[in-house]
Amino acid sequence: MGLIGILVGLGLLIWFAYRGWSVLLLAPVAALLAALLSGEPLLANWTQTFMGSAAVFVGQFFPLFLLGALFGKLMEDSGAVGSIADFMTAKLGAGRAILAVVLAGAIVTYGGVSLFVALFVLAPMAEALFRAADIPRRLMAPAIALGTFTFTMMALPGTPAIQNAIPMPFFGTTPFAAPGLGIIASLIMLGFGLWWLGRAEAAARRAGEGFGDTGAVAASDDTLLRERATTAREFDPAEIERGHLSPDRPPIALAALPLVLVIVVNLLMSFVILPALDFSFLQEERWGAVPFAAVSGVWSVAVALIVAIVATVALNWGRLPKLRDSMDSGANASVLPIFSVASLVGFGAVVAGLPAFALVRDWVLSIEGGPLVSLAVATNILAALTGSASGGLTIALDALGSTYLERAYALGIDPALLHRVAVMSAGTLDSLPHSGAVVTLLAVCGTTPKQSYLDIVMVAIVGAILALVAVIALGSAVGSF
Repeated sequence: MGLIGILVGLGLLIWFAYRGWSVLLLAPVAALLAALLSGEPLLANWTQTFMGSAAVFVGQFFPLFLLGALFGKLMEDSGAVGSIADFMTAKLGAGRAILAVVLAGAIVTYGGVSLFVALFVLAPMAEALFRAADIPRRLMAPAIALGTFTFTMMALPGTPAIQNAIPMPFFGTTPFAAPGLGIIASLIMLGFGLWWLGRAEAAARRAGEGFGDTGAVAASDDTLLRERATTAREFDPAEIERGHLSPDRPPIALAALPLVLVIVVNLLMSFVILPALDFSFLQEERWGAVPFAAVSGVWSVAVALIVAIVATVALNWGRLPKLRDSMDSGANASVLPIFSVASLVGFGAVVAGLPAFALVRDWVLSIEGGPLVSLAVATNILAALTGSASGGLTIALDALGSTYLERAYALGIDPALLHRVAVMSAGTLDSLPHSGAVVTLLAVCGTTPKQSYLDIVMVAIVGAILALVAVIALGSAVGSF
């Protein structure tokens, strides 16, 4: 009955979450149902296991959710994201519309702008470019997905995306884990995605298919959209239209500077500043007796985002006349996502604590190909089931992270390689149709799954899997670099 309880609880969570029910309600109900069918105590599982694990996740990562959402909102309201989109449009133009959209998305998300902020800015840019170039509207969503969902979120070294931060406390790594492999993976994803989209554009032109038109774009405060979206990424779409968008956009140099600061400060904190300081006091009980490696990665990203936020405000003071409203909106935008993902983590903790989970763990660890392949399969499955890269990744590492780390040390595998494989695995099958990010993307582009989803699969899933296979093969052959 225990294994049946796990499957029933997971099925209930997926079924109702896809229909827009709040994960804040669904996750504890599904967890308690799994515990009930396993004959485990309900209240203890809820208040101790579920809430305890959710609280740990919030404690570790809320600073990044908060700062990431705040930075994204300030970049949007100051006009900086729009300025970057305008610059890419002017430089590449309608003749290279797909490349312009992909690169604009890559620049802003790698620089730390929240995905959902980027989506709501990039969609109008893509619509204007695609209409001018007479490229089918259905290719807007996959072009945006390639630039925002893929290599900048899970492969490029130093990306401040939350899923790149999650493995750091488990493996003692930095945001720049396995940089060489990450760059190779990024080139594979970008190259394959651009090839596929170029092929799709050429086929559409041969068939005489133009831009066309479809239904209306969804509003950012759509309730169903909001519930799905906030389990997938770190920004509540309901806050997109709050605050005050500046009609005066900054010059491209000023717009891009905060993005550059995120990467540079992250790099300096990870390899120069923090390693030079004495953090032996962390071993004291008052600080949780944690190793420095368990917190250094989160600290590096947090400081980088703080510096970028200060720079954004300072450079755009006159463009942020309602600064308090923008900051309030950004802060509010982080709350529902962090608790939604934490609820998924709590569900995973309850399931991982059930006696029947030993069967699941033994099956995962017995997968042929070693710990890298096993980790990739486990993380892919959980990200696919939850529709959340961050939720699936945290559940996998909470349940099996220490086991994988022990096996890696025994086999001489660099934890940085585990980090990169785990992050890339979380970012592949999380783009299935029930994913909040996919639902949001299709909504803001005004297209349907029937029109655009096949191309999203190719650029966001197939390309990512090819890159993941390459990283595992190279990492197994020559190690991390």
